Amino acid sequence: MTLEAPVKRVHVIQGEFKVSDDPNVVLSTILGSCVAACMRDPVAGVGGMNHFLLPGDGNGSGGEATRYGVHLMELLINGLLKKGARRERIEAKIIGGAKTIAGFSNVGEKNAEFAHQFLGDEGIRVVGSNVGGDVGRKLEYFPVSGRARQYPLTGAETQKTVALEKAPPRVIAPKPAAEESIEFF
Repeated sequence: MTLEAPVKRVHVIQGEFKVSDDPNVVLSTILGSCVAACMRDPVAGVGGMNHFLLPGDGNGSGGEATRYGVHLMELLINGLLKKGARRERIEAKIIGGAKTIAGFSNVGEKNAEFAHQFLGDEGIRVVGSNVGGDVGRKLEYFPVSGRARQYPLTGAETQKTVALEKAPPRVIAPKPAAEESIEFF
């Protein structure tokens, strides 16, 4: 009888990236219009994930730069290389980029386009992509094996909450008649 090692869950929030060579690590995040690039080198046994809010570089600096795709893509690639990955072996999966609010600009689509363009320009092969749609996703990525799972955030919980918060229908009870207005036959 073999026992599996417990999974170590590491959450990647907006503006972050994580790299791991531990086969028991799962990286997770919640995405709306944001995009996560999940990359790994299958030979070196190392992988990672980033989570960016906006496409491009935004000409930001310092903490502001972490919101932009180009900064986080570079950090993730460099993090993989520091752990023994080789650029020519890196493969990527792109997930997210939903249009979660109708009527607003579709930043999710721009994020997904940016990620595909960036990886193409860098010569990194995209082996999987699930972008767009109109609901967010919960993403789990196993950086050593490259396995990715996602769960749609359908809003069922939100709908239940909204239903509970709705005011009950207003019932107007008839006023009791004043004693002087009562007629007896």
